[in-house]
Amino acid sequence: MNNDSTALYAFRKYGNDVLRAAYAFCGSYAEAEDIVQDVFLSLHTESKRFNDDEHLKAWLLRVTINKSKNLRRSFRISRTCSIDELEHSEAICEINTEGRELRSIISSLPRKYAEVIFLHYYEGYNIREIAEMLGKNENTTGSLLRRGREKLKIELEREEDPCAEKIIKAL
Repeated sequence: MNNDSTALYAFRKYGNDVLRAAYAFCGSYAEAEDIVQDVFLSLHTESKRFNDDEHLKAWLLRVTINKSKNLRRSFRISRTCSIDELEHSEAICEINTEGRELRSIISSLPRKYAEVIFLHYYEGYNIREIAEMLGKNENTTGSLLRRGREKLKIELEREEDPCAEKIIKAL
């Protein structure tokens, strides 16, 4: 496949995954859209070969994470958004009220924990795959996931929502 068809194929197959990941990391639909555009532009302009679809998806998510980090470093991040943006992001990202609250709690965790929790629970990657994507040791990644779960559990215990109890049991 040439770069044009690879980028188009990847966008059609993984565009929503990349958008959800970008939104989870930056918390703003408008910023997430910008990140998605940058990710697929990078794919289009770089001559990169992928072993299979999983390799392609992992690369897209890694680039999404890096671009999200770069955005956080370069701009002042606002924790507010308009009601229109919130309604639009729910429709696109398929996040219900409980999911949005959980994502908010996860995003309030230190970034190193939020990343591994998102990649493990939302994207379904195992520790080895996450370690490769983040360029970390597997043991370090496992520790980050364990500590992240502990911190998430503490935050969820503060909630008085009955749904939080179900999530705590699953952790």
